[in-house]
This record gives sequence, structure tokens and C-alpha cells, in this order.
Amino acid sequence: MNQFTISGSPHVHGEESTKKIMYSVVIAMLPMFLVSIYFFGLNALRVVAISVASCLLIEWLIQKYMIKGPNTISDGSALVTGMLLAFNVPANIPWWMLVIGAAVSIGIAKMSFGGLGKNPFNPALVGRVFMLISFPVAMTTWPVPHPVFSNTVLDAVTGPTPLGILKEGLAQGLTVEEITKNIDYIDFLIGNRGGSLAEMCAIAILIGGLFLIIRRVIDWQTPVIIIATVAIIAGICWLINPAQYVNPLYHILSGGLLLGAFFMATDMVTTPMTMGGKIVFSIGVGALTIIIRLWGAYPEGMSFAILIMNAFVPLINKGFKPKRFGVVKK
Repeated sequence: MNQFTISGSPHVHGEESTKKIMYSVVIAMLPMFLVSIYFFGLNALRVVAISVASCLLIEWLIQKYMIKGPNTISDGSALVTGMLLAFNVPANIPWWMLVIGAAVSIGIAKMSFGGLGKNPFNPALVGRVFMLISFPVAMTTWPVPHPVFSNTVLDAVTGPTPLGILKEGLAQGLTVEEITKNIDYIDFLIGNRGGSLAEMCAIAILIGGLFLIIRRVIDWQTPVIIIATVAIIAGICWLINPAQYVNPLYHILSGGLLLGAFFMATDMVTTPMTMGGKIVFSIGVGALTIIIRLWGAYPEGMSFAILIMNAFVPLINKGFKPKRFGVVKK
């Protein structure tokens, strides 16, 4: 009788690796990085460089002197975290705040759980939310974008984001039509508006997101369902009361919705394993985002929505367990 020796899983070896996946994400973020340099100049380069260097250094120090395990900073995960953290803060953020944010992202959100693959929450978003709560003024002081050819001094000119303008205007009793009468959606597409380093240019985000989908690094369902959920809820409110609620396109193109939907809600480690679970997760992210935007204290809700749904991932995975191979359904 022939005997077969079965080794431990995985039994199928693919060409993809953690390193390849992470560097694909880095490539996908290059359009946003270039746009941020165009609008914010050396400040954009400064923020990205400090954030990335801090994340790499902190992970190396923790592994060398605390965990004492194999060095993993070359796998690209710390690089991705550093870039995403930089992309979620204003271009004029002080350097020492970035270092603290990087320490929280890597030291608390990632390495304290055992490193890549074991963290329940998206590290960059943990760092970003920690900075928002700890340094609210600095994290909500938005430089007005100016092309590198402009003579305007970046640090001297600040302004609100589109979502901030909307929230503030409604609080003052203005109607949506009065608030948005001078809005040009072309500015939303090209990035000529206030916001964090890389959330402003919808075209750059979409280019990067499509690259990841074509490379099959992420699935298309997650960002599409998140965006559709936001559009549906915002659309219903807009149809009911257009004087109080802005149209869905405004919500889709403003804030961190697109950046979060394509680059953070699709994180393999902190999202459900099955497609059914991903659908529930995506609906939850979209619904929480628009609920916070419409009725919450903050004008933006994407970061909080993703982190809240990250916490539900173990429960979602239990509820959407795939059928084991060979099990006959009764």
C-alpha cells in the first residue's frame, strides 16, 4: 500500500511574498507622494522622510533589544506604515509629533502584539488617531496647498478642509447650497484643497488603488462596497433634506474616504479572511464613516470607522468560517 506524507500547511507555494506585496503598495502610493510634493514642496518630503525613518528605526530597535528576533524591517511593512502615517497628517506637522506617532504605530499597534501578521489594528491609523487626540490643534491645522512654483509661504497660510467647511457652516446655520456654492469638484480630483498630505488628490489615489487591484494585492469589493455604502446613506439623507445634507459626490471625493478605502481598509492582517466577512466589514466601515461625518463631533470619520471594524474582525471571522475541505453539508 502506498503511503503519503502530509506536511504542514501551506501546501501550495505561490510567487507572492510579504516583501513583494508591501513594495507593490509602496509603488501604488508613489502618485500620491508626487502630488503631495507638488502641492507642499519640501514639507511633504520632510514629513514622509521623518515618518518612514522613525518607523524603520523604532522597529529595528525593538527587534534588536527587546524581542531579539530576526530583523524584518526589509520586508517593507514598516516602510508602508511610515508612508501611510505621513499621508494621514498635515504637511506642517512638527517633526517630534511624527516621531511619537511612529512610536505608537510600530511600538504599540504592531510590535507589542508580536509583529506583522499579529496586530489586530491598522498600525498607521492607531498612530494617526493617537496624534489626533493628543495634538488636536496641530493635527487639524491644514496648510493651503500651493504648487511648488507658487511664491506663497506654506507655513503662513492655513485653511479648513472641505468637510471642516461643511461642518462649520452647518453649525452656523447656513444651508448646504450656501456653503458649497463656490465648490469646484475639479479641485477635489487634482488635490487643490485642504487636507492631509495624500488624501486630497482623488485621481492619484484611484491610480494607486487600480494598480493594487490589477496586481491582485487587494480585492475590488472592499473599496467599492465602502464607497457605495457612504454614497447610499449620504444620498438618502440628501434626497430627504438637501438643505442640511450635501450630495454623495462631496463625501466621496473629500476627506480620507478614498485613501482609507483603498489603502487601509484592505489591509490583509486587520480585515476578515472570507469574502462574506469582507462584505460585512466594508459595509460597517462605510456606515460608521458617514454616521460620524453627519452626526458626530468630528468632520471626518474614516480612521475611527476602520479601527472600530478592526475590533470586530475576530467576531466576523467566526461568523463567516469557510467550510472545511471534505465536510459534507447536512
